[in-house]
Amino acid sequence: MATVAEGAAARPLPLGWRKGLIGELWAEFFGCFILISLGDGVVAMLWALIGSGRTAPGNTAAPFNSAGDWLLITWGWALAVAFAVWVTGGVTGAHINPAISLGAAIRKQLPWGKVPSYWLAQFLGCFVGAALVYLVYHAAINHYDASNHIIRGTPKSLATYSTFATFPAPYFHTIIGPLIDQIVGTFFLALFVWAITDEYNQPVQSNMAPFIVGMVVMAIGVSFGANAGYAINPARDFGPRIFAWIAGWKSLAMPGNYPNISGYFWVPIVGPLIGAAIASVLYDFGIRDVLRARKPPEPGVYGEGETVQDRPDFAGGARTGTGEGGYGAGGTGEGGHGGTGVGETYQDRPPRPGPQTGT
Repeated sequence: MATVAEGAAARPLPLGWRKGLIGELWAEFFGCFILISLGDGVVAMLWALIGSGRTAPGNTAAPFNSAGDWLLITWGWALAVAFAVWVTGGVTGAHINPAISLGAAIRKQLPWGKVPSYWLAQFLGCFVGAALVYLVYHAAINHYDASNHIIRGTPKSLATYSTFATFPAPYFHTIIGPLIDQIVGTFFLALFVWAITDEYNQPVQSNMAPFIVGMVVMAIGVSFGANAGYAINPARDFGPRIFAWIAGWKSLAMPGNYPNISGYFWVPIVGPLIGAAIASVLYDFGIRDVLRARKPPEPGVYGEGETVQDRPDFAGGARTGTGEGGYGAGGTGEGGHGGTGVGETYQDRPPRPGPQTGT
């Protein structure tokens, strides 16, 4: 019986565009598409439940009126992140967030020249994910608006608009509070991602990193979610926001005019970028550099800025190692598909003999 490796050798794959930057961008696009399809989908599902006959008869109240509704949303977003990372993490590490891509560039894990194209792919993936959610749930959204005599694009339609993008709580009257909220939330997101994927720290195995990062997102949602909806991701907010503007939510979406704050759209973009940048610098200075000074990495781990071709023992054999650079990077893969090294994408790995079992 032929092994997987022997079969692959007999039938070489036509890699083509998949081998370079376009393949990385496709992974970021697809990861963000999954993220928004499931994340915005769980919010849309609340509107669908109201008119589906699966709740108490005559219930037309808005969701989010109980802690249970909020926990449902935070769990939904946590799982959305986890599965997006599981699907695409082997290619780029699954940044699926412009703030994480910025942090990776600051930490020299992603070339600066790739950052704009990563951002574009992430935005487009989030936009298409929002379009899919609307395709599936537009009847439920329209039913809720009609039942409550809501005209789309008016301030009353803020409820269904929130399916797609975030807005500040009514107790804010300037952008300062929401901006700080986004900086703080994304600071913790990036800080925990770097810790989870740092081979010098206590990294989780590659097959568990997506779940742990999902739990990070849930922790931020239940700790910092009320002020501004914990976007903590510029593409997650801006892509669906543009779709909502096209779909008729008008100034609620762009430029983000609400009864208490106007021109809000840029806050969930700038705040997360600032938060991730601060976390990236502080983590390297205060944690990673301390760890590097105290102990060497485990045997077989690639050094910072080093790809497998740079290693003196490079001969195309099986390797073990952990990597970082995104939500899903890291982990061990002895005898199979392990984590990629710092600055290394999956296509940089040499072919390995023997069955590719992975972990």
